[in-house]
Amino acid sequence: MDFKKIKAAAEGYQEDMIKFLRDLVAIPGESCGEEGVIKRVEAEMKKVGFDKVEIDLMGNVLGYMGTGKTLIAYDAHVDTVGIGNIDTWEFDPYKGFETETEIGGRGTSDQLGGIVSSVYGARIMKDLGLLSDKYTVLVTGTVQEEDCDGLCWQYIINEDKVKPEFVVVTEPTDGNIYRGQRGRMEIRVDVKGVSCHGSAPERGDNAIYKIADILQEIRALNDKLHYDPFLGKGTVTTSQIFYTSPSRCAVADSCAVSLDRRLTHGETYEMALDEVRNLPSCKKYGAVVSMYKYDRPSWTNLVYPTDCYFPSWVIPEDHPATQAMVEAYKGMYGEPKVDKWTFSTNGVSIMGRYGIPVIGFGPGKEAQAHAPNEKTWKEDLVRCAAVYAAMPPLYCK
Repeated sequence: MDFKKIKAAAEGYQEDMIKFLRDLVAIPGESCGEEGVIKRVEAEMKKVGFDKVEIDLMGNVLGYMGTGKTLIAYDAHVDTVGIGNIDTWEFDPYKGFETETEIGGRGTSDQLGGIVSSVYGARIMKDLGLLSDKYTVLVTGTVQEEDCDGLCWQYIINEDKVKPEFVVVTEPTDGNIYRGQRGRMEIRVDVKGVSCHGSAPERGDNAIYKIADILQEIRALNDKLHYDPFLGKGTVTTSQIFYTSPSRCAVADSCAVSLDRRLTHGETYEMALDEVRNLPSCKKYGAVVSMYKYDRPSWTNLVYPTDCYFPSWVIPEDHPATQAMVEAYKGMYGEPKVDKWTFSTNGVSIMGRYGIPVIGFGPGKEAQAHAPNEKTWKEDLVRCAAVYAAMPPLYCK
């Protein structure tokens, strides 16, 4: 393989990638509102010569390059989180900025850079004759990941009937190659009380006090959760609290909390629910412990309900997809670090639910995700496009 030629081709497309990324940043595209971004990706795929481009009923864009038997996919979610408090930004998050080395704007690292590099990685494969009768490349621009990671791939696999041999997830990896992540789930704990006038609280049964007892036990539970040598420890934390009360002069008659539960290797949602249900105060107060469901309509108005359970996953360091990625990287940029994500990705469905191997490599840095003044690096776009182009022929050799 002529790695120098691939690297030079990626460098030659740097300005095209920068323009594409800045165009995407300028289109607000939060979860369930990605239509403009999806159509801009569709246009770029057609411009660079994808053999087939389609938008499915959920609103994901799927671009195919080549006609070989083995299907190799590159996934990038194109939705972003919101901008939060605009006062924390030093520049307009949608106009962004550009320096000699950086590009700023909402979504630059998380993870519009990933769709840019994968689209141009496929273009480089076509330019250099790297496509063969052994494989077809699929680049997906997926929706609703920030709201419900992996839902898009549940739809792609179950409804579009698309099942790749493996998937490259292009979330930011800090220049490393990632082969796993903790999973997560969203838990709700509800308790009931009895309201009364606040001047005589002993007549009622305050639901907030019940939750207060439960919360102390949840805090302690976090220190006792399972540990995996590669993915690390499972965690649980309280993320939201809700209550009902007739007025500010009354005892609360219900209270509930949301828990963010991160699952390490080997943990299941049944285990996580039971750990909370078995807390002494949950038993004492008859708490109802449940898992949230997600049912927001996509930008096409399609509703595809699912449990808010996102399994952990790991592939071996000697898996062929891992080794092909390492070989592609090493051929152009030296010895890579193979590690794991801190946060969650669409791999929770691709590998976690369906067992389709996932390997991660993407432009940008994890710490930029969801942060004000988000940025990415031009060299990352080039490097990822080059590695993406080199990987399929190495895997299929």
